This record gives sequence, C-alpha cells and structure tokens, in this order.
Amino acid sequence: MEPKNLSAEKRGVFLMLVSVVFFAANVLVLRAVSLRVPEADGYAASVFRGWVGLLVVVVVYRGRGFEPWRLVQRPLLLARGLVGAAGILLFYVTIEHLGAGRAVILNLTYPIFGAGMAAVWLREGVTARALVWMGVALVGLGVFFADGLAAGTGVTRYEVLALLGALVAGAAVVLIRLLSRTEHAATIYASQCVWSFLVALPLAGGAVWSLPLWVMGTLVAASLLVTVGQLALTRAFRDLSVAKGSSIQMLLPLATGLGGVAFFGERYVWTELAGALVTLGATWAVVRERGGPPRAVGATAARPASS
Repeated sequence: MEPKNLSAEKRGVFLMLVSVVFFAANVLVLRAVSLRVPEADGYAASVFRGWVGLLVVVVVYRGRGFEPWRLVQRPLLLARGLVGAAGILLFYVTIEHLGAGRAVILNLTYPIFGAGMAAVWLREGVTARALVWMGVALVGLGVFFADGLAAGTGVTRYEVLALLGALVAGAAVVLIRLLSRTEHAATIYASQCVWSFLVALPLAGGAVWSLPLWVMGTLVAASLLVTVGQLALTRAFRDLSVAKGSSIQMLLPLATGLGGVAFFGERYVWTELAGALVTLGATWAVVRERGGPPRAVGATAARPASS
C-alpha cells in the first residue's frame, strides 16, 4: 500500500489517489446493486460497511496500532464516529435516489464547509481570495439547481440531504485531520465503523439479514472497497493538509460521473454540467488556495472540538 523511499507528501498523495479509485468503485457497485434489488438501500449498505470495516480493522491492525479502548476513552473519537456515521448514511441514501454522479458532485462540495471549520479548529487560515471562490462555488450550486427551479420543482429533499451530507463530511475530514496527530488510522476508522453499524441497523430493520446471498456478497465487496479507501485517506491526512488532501478528492466526481454515464445511462442537462464545473472548479481553487502547511494544533485549538 505505501511505497518505500517516498517523501511524506508524495506518500500522502499516492494514498489519496488510492482512496479515490476505491471510493469510486464503491459508489458504482452500490448504485448497481440498489438498481437490481431496492432493499439493498443506503441503510443496508451502511450496516455492512460498519461491521465489515470493523472486522478488517480487528484482523489487520490488532496489535499493530488499533487501540479499541480509546474508542470509549476519547470524546473526540466518539464525535468522529457519530459524525462519520451520519455522513455515510446521508451519502448512501442519496446515491440510491440521485444516482452515482449527482450524489458525488454534491457531496464533493464538502471542502467548502471543511475549510471554514478547519480555519477555526486547526488554525488553517482562509485568504480573501479563498472566500471569493467560496462565493463562486455557491453560485455554481445555484446554476446546478437552475433547471429544477425553472421547472417549478425546486430543490428535491434528496438534494438537500446531499448538501447536508457534504456539511457533515467537512466536519468529519477536519476531525480526521485533528485525530491523525495522536491516533492510529485504524482506531480513527474503527470509530466510524462502530457507529455506522449501530446507527444504521435499527433503520435498516431485520430485512437486511434476509437479502439474497449474492446481494450480501456484493455489499461485503463494496464495504471492503470503501474500507481500503477510507484507511488510505485517513493515513494520507497524516502527511497532507485538509486543503491538499481534499483537492485530490476532486477527481472523484469525474470518475463516478463517467461511470454513471457508461454503466447506468445517467444523463445531465447543460445547466447541471455548467453548475457542477463551476462549483467543483471553485472548490478546487479554495483548497489549492489553502494548500500550505497547516499550523500546529495545540491544546487550545483541540479543546472546542472535543467538548
């Protein structure tokens, strides 16, 4: 997974690219199975992601960095778990209803939200130019939704959920960045796995265990894909700032959008394409603008996030 003899930054870039590939594959697999079997919805996917991810962490990292007792000792790990669980549920539900490309495009606005939170919690400064680009990104979202607004349908509830998921994802990335300075990647990811399972299980209901075996196998495979991607992302944030790491993740909507067109016949009107380009381009500009090394986070900076 981690090539030798690379600088810390190059290693972080490599791992972040690995996460993009595996995240895109996970989204496309989940979209495919939900189209075939509607019962394999976002709640079921979250349940499988939780227990499969935790199993991988226990098997691979037991005695090699995973410290399960810290999951109940550190409030910040608890917060990361709950925030991560909420973000996963929102994202998976919107994949089912919006399609792979649209769900990822809206979710990938999370660096805009993460930038503001990182400025407060991690003391990563936001320049005046970055603030301008944030405004441009919001204009791009308006263009993205223009077709629905013009038709009188407005913004659908699943689009609102996708944007809420982006807000939650921004908080999750900042928490990962903060925790990566004191916690092993496996422990950070395990916090998300535990709470994804616990939160999604009652929402999915008992039917999740009566899915066809091939569907369960597919959900397990999708969970393994995203587990590798999440562990790579979590480890990468030890070497990259929130800005640089998030900027590489901007490749994800391109990969999933092309996959959605190629495999599922997803189509976009010109306003959606224009709005997506403006929003994602502006988001990329924000994270590149903030791409310098983050300032050290001491006890004062960490305290608000753990309260």
